[in-house]
Amino acid sequence: MRLIDELYTQYPFYGSRRITAQLNREHGENWNRKRIIRLMRIMGVRGVAPGPDTSKPHPTHKIYPYLLRDVGIEKVNQVWSTDITYIPMRKGFMYLVAVIDWFSRYVLSWGLSNTLDTMFCLDALEQALTVDTPDIFNTDQGVQFTSQAFTGVLLDKGIKISMDGRGRALDNIFVERLWRTLKYENIYLNDYQTVPELRCGLKDYFAFYNQKRLHQGLNYQTPAEVYFV
Repeated sequence: MRLIDELYTQYPFYGSRRITAQLNREHGENWNRKRIIRLMRIMGVRGVAPGPDTSKPHPTHKIYPYLLRDVGIEKVNQVWSTDITYIPMRKGFMYLVAVIDWFSRYVLSWGLSNTLDTMFCLDALEQALTVDTPDIFNTDQGVQFTSQAFTGVLLDKGIKISMDGRGRALDNIFVERLWRTLKYENIYLNDYQTVPELRCGLKDYFAFYNQKRLHQGLNYQTPAEVYFV
């Protein structure tokens, strides 16, 4: 799964067919596509292009429209978004969720879980809301984010809900960039062996990311400098 994650992070538009072909090309092994599909489902990843492997939203959950097409992002707390990514470890794996402010790239909160449940996403949301409240909150159509428990918190705060179109990873591009940066600058370099090591490493990295890492798109300021201006 580590190899799949590295390929997917580099080429998020790759589906199971291309990942299978790339693994066979690079590692000279007879990778079976059915196995790759099964592992990708465990990891919670899929190619961004619509197709037969695209996940389906929960049939009873309300899907909200995407509100951000052609909308200029002009201030902090205008738009927040969240997403989940797979984190490979020496033995096993974890799932990471984070909430980010689009304008400043500031990571407001994050959380770890060994299952793709709603609770750790809800915990991250509630933690972020102790910092401030956005005008719009954007997610994908995953069951964690379409659940009444999650959307109910947003609606109670008067926050507008926006959801990506299926197969449109660029709708949530700021979180996708965060995952790519995190994995290349921290996860793949450290090869964490235990959950406490991973948690400690993520805590240090997100502190660095928010407080010290200069962003070209922010005129070489840090996210914290922009968010708390």
